[in-house]
Amino acid sequence: MAPLAWAMCCLLGSLLLHGGSPSPGPSPSVPRLRLSYRDLLSANRSAIFLGSRGFLDLQAMYLDEYRDRLFLGSCDALYSLRLDQAWPDPREVLWPPQPGQREECVRKGRDRLTECANFVRVLQPHNRTHLLACGTGAFQPICTLITVGHRGEHVLHLEPSRVENGRGRCPHEPSRPFASIFVGGELYTGLTADFLGREAMIFRSGSLRPALRSDSDQSLLHDPRFVMAARIPDNSDQDDDKVYFFFSETIPSPDGSPGHVTISRVGRVCVNDAGGQRVLVNKWSTFLKARLVCSVPGPGGAETYFDQLEDVFLLWPKTGKNLEVYALFSTISAVFQGFAVCVYHMTDIWEVFNGPFAHRDGPQHQWGPYGGKVPFPRPGVCPSKMTAQPGRPFGSTKDYPDEVLQFVRAHPLMFHPVRPRHGRPVLVKTHLAQQLRQIVVDRVEAEDGTYDVIFLGTDSGSVLKVIALQAGSLAEPEEVVLEELQVFKVPTPVTEMEISVKRQTLYVGSPLGVARLQLHQCETYGSACAECCLARDPYCAWDGASCTRYRPSLGKRRFRRQDIRHGNPVVQCPGQNQNQDKEASGLVATRVFGTEHNSTFLECLPKSPQAAVRWFLQRPGDEGPDQVKTDERVVQTEQGLLFRTLSRLDAGTYTCTTLEHGFSQTVVRLALEVIVATQLDSLFPRELRLEEPSAWRGLAPASPKAWYKDILQLIGFANLPRVDEYCERVWCRGIGERSGSFWSRGKQAKSKNWAGLDLGKKVKSRVLAEHNRTPREVEAT
Repeated sequence: MAPLAWAMCCLLGSLLLHGGSPSPGPSPSVPRLRLSYRDLLSANRSAIFLGSRGFLDLQAMYLDEYRDRLFLGSCDALYSLRLDQAWPDPREVLWPPQPGQREECVRKGRDRLTECANFVRVLQPHNRTHLLACGTGAFQPICTLITVGHRGEHVLHLEPSRVENGRGRCPHEPSRPFASIFVGGELYTGLTADFLGREAMIFRSGSLRPALRSDSDQSLLHDPRFVMAARIPDNSDQDDDKVYFFFSETIPSPDGSPGHVTISRVGRVCVNDAGGQRVLVNKWSTFLKARLVCSVPGPGGAETYFDQLEDVFLLWPKTGKNLEVYALFSTISAVFQGFAVCVYHMTDIWEVFNGPFAHRDGPQHQWGPYGGKVPFPRPGVCPSKMTAQPGRPFGSTKDYPDEVLQFVRAHPLMFHPVRPRHGRPVLVKTHLAQQLRQIVVDRVEAEDGTYDVIFLGTDSGSVLKVIALQAGSLAEPEEVVLEELQVFKVPTPVTEMEISVKRQTLYVGSPLGVARLQLHQCETYGSACAECCLARDPYCAWDGASCTRYRPSLGKRRFRRQDIRHGNPVVQCPGQNQNQDKEASGLVATRVFGTEHNSTFLECLPKSPQAAVRWFLQRPGDEGPDQVKTDERVVQTEQGLLFRTLSRLDAGTYTCTTLEHGFSQTVVRLALEVIVATQLDSLFPRELRLEEPSAWRGLAPASPKAWYKDILQLIGFANLPRVDEYCERVWCRGIGERSGSFWSRGKQAKSKNWAGLDLGKKVKSRVLAEHNRTPREVEAT
């Protein structure tokens, strides 16, 4: 029997401190694969750009796939990056505030470092060779044109002669939410346009036409938080095009009770809106808004609402299909924190805007549908072929009758809300350690259908890769978290995300920097058919030799194995289970040792945290293995099986197996031998006796020198300095004062499946002396 059989002391303390409770059953909300910042870099799956100062302070990001460029707006600077594998030859242009603006900002009481700078917040394409850029200008917004050159060129120049006032185009504050879109030479912006951040409006500027803005007299916007603006055609008639704004606003309680509530909205204005002739002069004459509902149905008709809109992504379909709006919401409840993703069809949004207007007779009355006569042209519609008919010369909003403009001014809200597809979220996440902030979606064709892969950016610098499987229109979607990717080295909020389907790349922006991240890396899942199938990644399939990118082919089919909906390798990988059984039966059990009445840990680390782990014990003389029953003494953790107090009856061969989607495989086999208490006196020298605990007294092996070599063979010098935490903090607390600094920081010595030593100063110094090493030399190893 090996003389080191007794040395299994301190993993108990570590498990109790770091999640030593019984491991819960596998959850699909747990990422099947977690990749750290270093994992992504070493696999060449990501590349980071931090700017010339080592800290980007990103404010705006514009992906230009026509020019193959990524443009970044920062603090007092702009950058241009080529969309290559890394970030070769970046371009930088400095753009500080105008002379005197910084000093005036400080005099007005703003912070010189965090507010009194030019934070570039608008980057929009202006024409084939220029971008429109706007910045906060130290609380005096400014705009200019940026020369970026033709396709194939890599230039970036600021045009100082084109600098102009940016009020109404860019917010004063660097942190104030806003949204903008450049359409037909004009910039549409939703923002608060004054120094104090109180004047909320939707503003249009930049052309020969007079600027348009919201009617502030009617308070159409209540403390809005703008998220996105986009031009979305309603039909083939370009005169009917509209700009849609997605935002949240805080309004008085609709039922008349005290307090305010947050409501998410979708609003719209016509691109060809010219304002009114006598009413709403230079004001929007087509603005309408509707509520976006994202809620989970409950018993008795009750609903749990997610009211705070965080981000929106437009999934543009192929020609002739319906545009889908993916929206990320959060709760603002004091009871719990949660996030939800709801999907809306654009046809449902159009239907709500074509429905009844909301109306109430007074502030204390309930909202209801407007039941009176609606004037023609219908309030909120665009001047187009439908309005400019013979005898009805309404070719411009200036031609609209005053009663139409008065109606839309008094009834900007639609009565019916916009409800999501299937009436519920496709994804709900509660009690998260991090918050969700950004969303992008990629529609992927797989062997068994088409799937929407959702990428969610968090406030901790990571990205979740998720799919939601819908079994039926009434069924609750199944959430499958494929990967959690820690994009940035330190926690930092993800503030921008852009996806390039052509390059299969995700661009992730944060205050720290920008990362280029590959959407998939199939070989990461493993080198077997079952592992590839269990991953359930629509991007990946087993081609007969390896896990590779799935590419739909119209020609002759290759050998491909993929099952996203069920992830069942038993069907997709014939014979795989039988091969696993053969390998398991031939797997030699590793001998491990434990001492009676002490704690012992058997490690089992499955490849997938979504797999159910089961332990089986084959005792000597028994006909077959029995499943291990856990209780207060024997605890199953996420890392393995913990015996708080070992009994001699625990001896036997332990097999750790995993079960995932009907596929079972053996992870490890361990032959546990128990050293009974009466055998310990013959194992250790008298000089190593300790005052506490009593189980260490009178221990003496025959050959201490070979004994030390056994220690080093088991743990190696790399693990020698890593033994000082468990016992000192938990198992050996208080003993170190009398017996010296305990050698106790022992994470699992994985090769031999034992978990830590408690030998005291004498053992540590003698092991080091035996090999002529100092503690500092060991640390450097």
